[in-house]
Amino acid sequence: MVSKIIRSAYLGSKDFMKPLQEELDEIIDIHDQLVLSSALPIEALWSINTWHNPKIIEIDSINDGANQLKKIQRNWCLYSYQFHRRAKLIQEQLPHISAKPLSFPCSLPTSPIGSWTLISENQILSSPKCSSLFKNGEFVFKEDKKGPPSRAYLKLYESLTRIEKLPQYGDFCIDAGGSPGGWTWVIQKLGARVLSIDRSPLDAKINSLSNVEYQKGDVFSIKPSDYDKVDWLFSDVVCFPEKLFDWISMWFESKKCKNFVCTIKFQGSQNYSFARKFLEIEGSQVIHLYNNKHELTFINKG
Repeated sequence: MVSKIIRSAYLGSKDFMKPLQEELDEIIDIHDQLVLSSALPIEALWSINTWHNPKIIEIDSINDGANQLKKIQRNWCLYSYQFHRRAKLIQEQLPHISAKPLSFPCSLPTSPIGSWTLISENQILSSPKCSSLFKNGEFVFKEDKKGPPSRAYLKLYESLTRIEKLPQYGDFCIDAGGSPGGWTWVIQKLGARVLSIDRSPLDAKINSLSNVEYQKGDVFSIKPSDYDKVDWLFSDVVCFPEKLFDWISMWFESKKCKNFVCTIKFQGSQNYSFARKFLEIEGSQVIHLYNNKHELTFINKG
């Protein structure tokens, strides 16, 4: 039983719960990947789905639980960490929500989806309003097993889907740290021109694609003054967040580029709090994507 009032809940990625917990105040309890807090909800960078103003519902049966949820709204997804069989039986009585993998490019769902869980056998914790439009924040795409040379392309699929904006035909894009070419593959498929810059070469089949140019070198040596205009700046390069921030800031201040998607990578037990520095750049988002690993993603869509 929970004695304190729960004002927010945060679902984190299984392997990255520590940085999520470091962001939060007034933690009441942790249920596997779900962190309960008595503080008002915040934009937690490491949360893949934030539950806003969750409420406890007392139930006396499986049917009662399903009926009470349906009275609140139609769409619900279950986060199950205990009482799995009982929770599954309740969810089966709720309207079905498709779990088909997404086909990129795609639109975001138009209907919100609430989240719920059993915190005891006869208590549901429910939140009609959540930060994600997908079940438990899961952006699952139909994968291409032949085209891209690595699975890193899924991060770009998710980033562009989230902001509902894509590189357009003929746009000039820089893919910094592009080897072996997963992001370059996505960008050129959308019809944009890609300059991939990396010390390591692109995968041969990516380098042979139309609209793709490879330049060997240090990505941090390129400057806005080297180009008339860049429509999109992409970066999945391995570096310390401080170095990436200084480089992005230079590009942003130059006004030579408006659209950015850049991975903020962490090494070891790094100070994760520096990532909030990226939010000082006007119009920016910093997100832990469902497809991220030990990293966050900086996005600015101009």
